[in-house]
Amino acid sequence: MLTAPVPGESPRRARPEPTTEAKEIMQPSERAISTTEPRASASSPPFLPALLLLFVGSGAAALIYQVVWFQLLSLIIGSSAISLGVLLATFMGGMCIGSIALPRFIPRARHPLMVYAALEGGIALFGLLILAGLPWIGGLYTAIGGGGWVGFTTRAIVSAICLLPPTILMGATLPAIARWVEATPKGVSWLGFFYAGNIGGAVFGCLLAGFYLLRVHDMTVATLAAAGLNILVAVVGALLASRTAYAGERAIGEAAPVGIPPGSWPVLVAIGLSGLTALGAEVIWTRVLSLMLGGTVYTFSLILAAFLLGLGIGSGAGSFLARTLENPRTALGWCQLLLVAGFAWAAYSLTQALPFWPVNPSLASDAVFTFQLDFVRALWTVLPGAVLWGASFPLALAAVAGRDQDPARLVGVVYASNTLGAIVGSLVAALLLIGTIGTQSAQRLLIAVAALSALLLLVPQLMQGGKLVIRADGWIRGAAAIALAILLGASVAPVPGILVAYGRFTPGWLGYEGDIFYVGEGTHASLAVSRTTTGALNYHSAGKVQASSEPQDMRLQRLLGHLTTLIPDDPSSVMVIGLGAGVTAGSVSIDPAVQKVTIVELERLVPEVVSTYFSEHNFGVVDNPKVEVIVDDARHFLLTTDETFDAITSDPFDPWVKGAATLYTAEFFDLLKRRLNPGGVVTLFVQLYEAGLAAVKSEIATFVEAFPNATVWANTLQGQGYDLVLMGQVEPTRVDLAELDARLLRPEYTPVRNSLVEVGYYPVDYLFATYAGDGPDLTEWLSDAEVTRDRNLRLQYLAGRDLNLRQQDLTYRQIMSYATFPDDLFIGDPERIARLERQAMGK
Repeated sequence: MLTAPVPGESPRRARPEPTTEAKEIMQPSERAISTTEPRASASSPPFLPALLLLFVGSGAAALIYQVVWFQLLSLIIGSSAISLGVLLATFMGGMCIGSIALPRFIPRARHPLMVYAALEGGIALFGLLILAGLPWIGGLYTAIGGGGWVGFTTRAIVSAICLLPPTILMGATLPAIARWVEATPKGVSWLGFFYAGNIGGAVFGCLLAGFYLLRVHDMTVATLAAAGLNILVAVVGALLASRTAYAGERAIGEAAPVGIPPGSWPVLVAIGLSGLTALGAEVIWTRVLSLMLGGTVYTFSLILAAFLLGLGIGSGAGSFLARTLENPRTALGWCQLLLVAGFAWAAYSLTQALPFWPVNPSLASDAVFTFQLDFVRALWTVLPGAVLWGASFPLALAAVAGRDQDPARLVGVVYASNTLGAIVGSLVAALLLIGTIGTQSAQRLLIAVAALSALLLLVPQLMQGGKLVIRADGWIRGAAAIALAILLGASVAPVPGILVAYGRFTPGWLGYEGDIFYVGEGTHASLAVSRTTTGALNYHSAGKVQASSEPQDMRLQRLLGHLTTLIPDDPSSVMVIGLGAGVTAGSVSIDPAVQKVTIVELERLVPEVVSTYFSEHNFGVVDNPKVEVIVDDARHFLLTTDETFDAITSDPFDPWVKGAATLYTAEFFDLLKRRLNPGGVVTLFVQLYEAGLAAVKSEIATFVEAFPNATVWANTLQGQGYDLVLMGQVEPTRVDLAELDARLLRPEYTPVRNSLVEVGYYPVDYLFATYAGDGPDLTEWLSDAEVTRDRNLRLQYLAGRDLNLRQQDLTYRQIMSYATFPDDLFIGDPERIARLERQAMGK
């Protein structure tokens, strides 16, 4: 082992060239590891355990950045599948470029530890630059972004500007440090340990970001924490480099490295397919697990942590095996074949076992206990497959390693192959497979890919000189692999309709779920439609009832729609955020003053479903000629359009659903104000059920910051709190009761009048008797509220902890205890207004 030279001594000389006689008696395997090239080490280089710890820190920082960058850029380019796919492809593509580029552009003579330290310092610098430069980048995208191929290209450019520089450096770290070890079984095993340590750090970073840094602080603090870790790693790496001589600085020079051995292409293809199945499975399993556990930001952190933990365990185990196995290529093949069983296990767990565990999350006294059980269920599902994927990487390194190789090139090629496969797998699964063939067929397809990967390694055998031959036992192994894949693929069941409909509360609905007669899986969401025993229709998304034809839900949806069009003087152009069952949009569309309705819906499948099953309740809104349905993220649409509206109504996903908080921030409400015409109105649905006090306060306080005189309107159920509608205008709100009476009596307003009658809101006094306060009334109550902003997305963390609570009436009673009836909101007969006050305040 080469250590720092003692002062006064010369560095150790290179091993002399073997004699001709010695060469002649060498076995082929011995010749492969013989070299005339001087080495940095004849045994293990120093500080390898310390470097393992540095990779832990590096991995933690990388996952914090990934979470933060995705949230930051999603605010600009949107949260649609296209946007997230572009972000993911750019992130992983940068790492792939870095792994390939480093050995080509950084000479072997450079001290590996100094190169590694410089890379970590560069990552910290770019992390800070992205945070500081994001406003400029956002302005650039807003100016030129849009839809279609132009919008797609612009998204890619913005993502590349932000993500490629730091991710290229991230991808180069493992190849850089690879030059500190030899391309021998022992050296390759250390690379596997570094990889495992990096993943272990990533688990910590994922949980730290999701459960502390972003929940308690914001994206600025999280970025500073990640940059601090990078700087610490860079400083320690530089100190270690200064204490250790590197023979390459004097002797290696620019000697041409030995390439990947002949016959290695099956290994590279197999590790690429392994990456494809890994990321494809992660996308699919996350979709189903989020139904089961609830699609909160915490759920996604737990699923990712479980997946990374399995990868880390597997990588560590594979690294141990790489030291001793005589044929790592075959071991890699068996890993791929066992993945077929891993897929079958996960499919069985997700569709036939875990959904029916007797778990009622609302019984937990604290969300922490639910998170613990959720993590166990995530591990139960993903661990077998993740361990096998983790073991595959060090085994692939060992399968193509040779002593005369540049370790950086070895790692770069294998890592790039794996990453390219991962890019394809994640994009194809997220953008294509789930939305077209569903999770059942998608998992069967991935089983076939895993079997193909196994066949590439188990059927042909590698002979001397890199020649691949197929022997009789290879055909037998191939036939067995194909039979296993067919057998286990046939066992994959579809997602149960009851899970799509009722999600985390599935066990409690067994035997009571009614008739679930439609189940569909879209790109962004899984949908279901059911009919209760009383004949009411339910529209299910995100594992819960989102809308229904039940009286309480019809009242809320009509209240939201009709307030939106009856308050403005001229509501000719209206934007609806979130289609749902279409009842709110339908209520808007039947107002004769409305000339154009623009519905922005994220999931392409929703319009088809609601037009088929809910037309009777939503006035056939999807087929209405004055209605345009735009499939996009609402924030992205508003950022990239110049169109303005007379009214905007918003009923997006529940605030606890990951990503929904981007439509509840102060910056988003300011954007709505900028898109309003003079006299325009913004209305917002606020659910009280499945929400804690802190989350409701955050929603109202954030809206009131944008609309200080906002009014609150309540939808009650049997006299108890159920949900709210917030209404805001730039100008003071005034409601002329007599003018509204006259308007609704016109013949063309008959559909609107009938709609109000159906839910008990006509005469309009019953509609306005839902008044429950305004912004000034609630100033004291909201004094401790946390305003949701782009930099913290606080609502998704508050709502994600309390989604199992049933505090709706408690919250409503608190609001009503502060409410007073306004003197200047309503214009009309004083006696009528006094009667209206008694009705509203006596609720």
